[in-house]
Amino acid sequence: MDRTEARARFAAVRAAGGKVTIDELDEWWAALEPVRTDELVGTWAGSEFVSGHRFEGRLAAMRWYGKTFTSQAEVVPLLCRDAQGELYANTEAAKGGASLWMVEFRGESTATMVYDGQPVLDHFKWVDADTLLGVMNGKGVLDDGRHYYFVLRRA
Repeated sequence: MDRTEARARFAAVRAAGGKVTIDELDEWWAALEPVRTDELVGTWAGSEFVSGHRFEGRLAAMRWYGKTFTSQAEVVPLLCRDAQGELYANTEAAKGGASLWMVEFRGESTATMVYDGQPVLDHFKWVDADTLLGVMNGKGVLDDGRHYYFVLRRA
């Protein structure tokens, strides 16, 4: 699969409700472009796929909105909505904040969010100029060796 095919399939799956296999997500990941840490500054709205991963639904349950990257050293990994709909940094669930690093994952160096208080990494690749494919990696995240994927869209 090449980058153009991955982007087209991504758009089709998202338009149809987000149901996709983890194997297909792995294929998209392999075809997409890595990200540099400085390209992430700003606030990003998040969403997930319907892939059957055991982590699915956990972010929605905490009313996850997305992430804010202020700088490489200052990241809000879990930006959520409170009962009134206001955004707040859910540092309790995130176990603190996070930072951005260039990390090798599957043979490529790409922008990676490293949680301060837990052994979890979120790696990112470009789908298009305003959309990222994210993959969560680390202890307690894998589901029978399979990663959890999500989407970030520039807010």
